[in-house]
Amino acid sequence: MSTIQMTPTVKDTTRLERIGAHSHISGLGISDSLDASSMSAKTCGLIGQVKARKAMGLVHKLIQQGKIGGRAILLAGPPSTGKTALAMGLAQQLGDDVPFCSLSATEVFSLDISKTEALTQAIRRSMGVRIDEEQEIMEGEVVEIQIDTHGGAKGGKSGRLTLCTTDMETIYDLGTKMIERLTQERISAGDVIRLDKATGKVTKLGRSVSRSRDYDAMGSNTKFVSCPEGELQKRSNITHTVSLHEIDVINSRQQGFMALFAGDTGEIAETVREQIDAKVAEWRSEGRAKLVPGVLFIDEVHMLDMDCFSFLNRALESELCPIVILATNRGQSIIRGTNYTSPHGIPLDLLDRLLIIPTTPYKQPELKQILQVRCTEEQVDMTGEALELLSRIASETSLRYAIHMIMTSSLVAKKQKSKEVQIHHIERCHKLFYDVQRSTKYIMEYQNQFLFHELDDAEATLAATTLAPAAAPKIEEVKQEDKMEE
Repeated sequence: MSTIQMTPTVKDTTRLERIGAHSHISGLGISDSLDASSMSAKTCGLIGQVKARKAMGLVHKLIQQGKIGGRAILLAGPPSTGKTALAMGLAQQLGDDVPFCSLSATEVFSLDISKTEALTQAIRRSMGVRIDEEQEIMEGEVVEIQIDTHGGAKGGKSGRLTLCTTDMETIYDLGTKMIERLTQERISAGDVIRLDKATGKVTKLGRSVSRSRDYDAMGSNTKFVSCPEGELQKRSNITHTVSLHEIDVINSRQQGFMALFAGDTGEIAETVREQIDAKVAEWRSEGRAKLVPGVLFIDEVHMLDMDCFSFLNRALESELCPIVILATNRGQSIIRGTNYTSPHGIPLDLLDRLLIIPTTPYKQPELKQILQVRCTEEQVDMTGEALELLSRIASETSLRYAIHMIMTSSLVAKKQKSKEVQIHHIERCHKLFYDVQRSTKYIMEYQNQFLFHELDDAEATLAATTLAPAAAPKIEEVKQEDKMEE
């Protein structure tokens, strides 16, 4: 393979209005001096976990300097302690120029390709190549556009385009495709445009300053630029970043880059990857390309088996390996596919390679700040007393349960035509929707009425008695309201 086809990544800039679990996170909230102040935390959306955020700030610096390639980090902590939020904050902090691939461990087993191929594709998605290329462009002011329509059965269009700079003026013949592109961009006389000779892309830079008095052709958002100087044809240095997986797909399938949009890339031959790696190494030696180690985030890593762990062990020793961030909420657990137990469900030889960042449970003031940020993100107005009650619920049950209560209580408030969520709205939702502790108590009380129950009467009575103190509702207002209804 003498040449390697390459296409820059196409990104949709349309903003998504859908609110996600971590859509409020915009960074790690860490300054250059690794200061995790409260103001920076509020602006980035991350609350608490100061030590973990400082550790991720160090990881961010190492990634920027390119000194942590082929390393692995483990985020370990109980559920609802912000492990995924830390990974999302790191992704936002790195920006769009650094590849970031997020993967759940169970996806490796659900794909139509082998486990090692799925991990290989994820690793190469997270490894970027920054390429510097010279492109020939034409830049000038449009003096005149003439378009002629041909009659007859075939029809067709032809035309001429007159471009000028401060030093010269040239006339170009136009074909059908170029006429369509000029029409789509709504190019007219007086516009300053840029033409890419290789791809034929037309970019409208603005309106010429000499046409600033043409009030009929001027809109409210019109941008005025000066007429270009020098020659029309120029050479421009353009830098773009593509992932190794995109180059793999383009060169392994007949349909080229369209396979990126089809989604079904299938298995990629190892010979293709070897040739691409050799070509990238050649570009690096010539100074035309630079490796950009990205981030591969694997959530619920304890769901991987020994085959996947052995593959990750070998992959971390490769030169073309990104920064691998793993997350788990398991303690001492069985390694999948074996009878052996290990910390976090990960083999000891892989654990020895990891930098482990622990996450701790949130305190009630931090829970209150997180819930306040989520209320702002979900555009829900809540009174101070209701927010205090919700933070108590979060500390006694779970943070995720309290976050679910925000939108449900907001809907109850809207139904009662209230502009703000108040205490009785949260109490109403707390009665309608059970948390894990109350649901467990309910199951234990009515165990015999469920199908396929495995506990006998004595065990069910003992379990219900043990769970009763922890699972009883701890909100006095809800208790009183239940008694009144009875």
